[in-house]
Amino acid sequence: MADNNAARPMGFGEKVGYGLGDMGFNFYWANISAFLMIFYTDVFGITAAAAGTMMLVTKIVDAFTDPVMGAIADRTQSRFGKFRPYLLWLALPMAGAGVLTYSTPDLGDTGKLVWAYGTYTLMMLVYTIINIPYSALSGVMTANSQDRTTLISFRFIGGFSGGILVTYLTPKLVAWLGDGDQKLGWQLTMAVFGIAAACLFLVTFASTRERIQPIRREANSVLGDLNDLKGNKPWLVLFSLALIIMITITMRASTLVYYLKYYVGQPELTGEFLSSYMLALALGAAATPLLTRLMDKKKLMMLLMSLAGALSIAFFFLPKDAVGWMFALNIAIGLTLGPKSPLAFSMYADTADYNEWRTGRRATAMTFSAATFSQKLGGAMASALIGWVLASIGYVANSAQSGAAQLGIVLLMSVIPGAFALLAALVMRFYPLDNQTLAKVHRELAERQREPQGHPDQTAKALRTASA
Repeated sequence: MADNNAARPMGFGEKVGYGLGDMGFNFYWANISAFLMIFYTDVFGITAAAAGTMMLVTKIVDAFTDPVMGAIADRTQSRFGKFRPYLLWLALPMAGAGVLTYSTPDLGDTGKLVWAYGTYTLMMLVYTIINIPYSALSGVMTANSQDRTTLISFRFIGGFSGGILVTYLTPKLVAWLGDGDQKLGWQLTMAVFGIAAACLFLVTFASTRERIQPIRREANSVLGDLNDLKGNKPWLVLFSLALIIMITITMRASTLVYYLKYYVGQPELTGEFLSSYMLALALGAAATPLLTRLMDKKKLMMLLMSLAGALSIAFFFLPKDAVGWMFALNIAIGLTLGPKSPLAFSMYADTADYNEWRTGRRATAMTFSAATFSQKLGGAMASALIGWVLASIGYVANSAQSGAAQLGIVLLMSVIPGAFALLAALVMRFYPLDNQTLAKVHRELAERQREPQGHPDQTAKALRTASA
């Protein structure tokens, strides 16, 4: 399962280096979540319904590429390891794909849609190829469960910090670099973020180490990896959870720009509003290791999502001039949602351990790839829902909105994502890995590492009995 140092705490520098990688990824992901929809509708000139449908349809590609990339990464052999080399190989192609996606060639309505489909698909394909190995990397850097939670917390502190920079700087960079030309401003802004992200990926590559190796070396088929996941109940719960939570987060982030522009009437607050929310997310992520010492991961996730749901619904009752309360409530929501990301990803790593304990096989990247697909699908479903709702309520870009349209925007910002958050808390009740079970998993995996001739069948039988 691991080398002799896999269960020992990692150094601070390695954790920081890993976290900087997610800062780079959020130079793309935070832009997609917060600005891509309004970029398509208000800058590029695509209808809301068409943009939402496009972002959902392109997930069909991800349905194939995510698990395929997971299988490729699990089978990669290089002097740099299985997962780290992709950060080196794909840093610059990722930057190029981002610039193309935010470019606006002078095309007709059909041509614009074709361009959007093609460039967005390309960007998400390159993102998949580099991000899935990065996510899987956290599952092989340490075998210590609490240290793993700390590592993932560093990841999302870096990620949310990247989100703060993106949400605060993007509107200002677009205006400054474009000098009145929004289309040029978006293109140059993504070039800046792309170069910065490439540098951060290289830092992560240079500062991290892969320690955990599978106990069994026999080759397993991709179909076998997928079948293992189908029988992995904790992973199935997390797959559903990630989809639902991402609907909640993306819907609020993407709607916020419309909310401030068309309901509150103060679009200039967008940068400060989003960056303060991202700061709250980062603080929540930083508190995760402490929270997991006080409460079981499952119970903590249920509590956090229940709070996020209630606070989101409360947003519905704020009048449009209560800007101070909007900031306060949005920050509170960020604090409750901040720990969910490090919690979820540390639990994904736990399910990879669980699967190895249950089957004797380890497919770390496949575990994370299918989970990443769930997140991207949830984000796409949220974007599609936003586009369809905006179209149904008569949204007209860059115009004053009707009362019905404003009500729809408020619902997309409050009650609808709040309901999804409460649903996530309910789904989490079915997660079976508590601290006691995880301790048993890690203890027996360590025993098998010391005695590689042992056969996992008896342990698998015991686990099936325990999880029945």
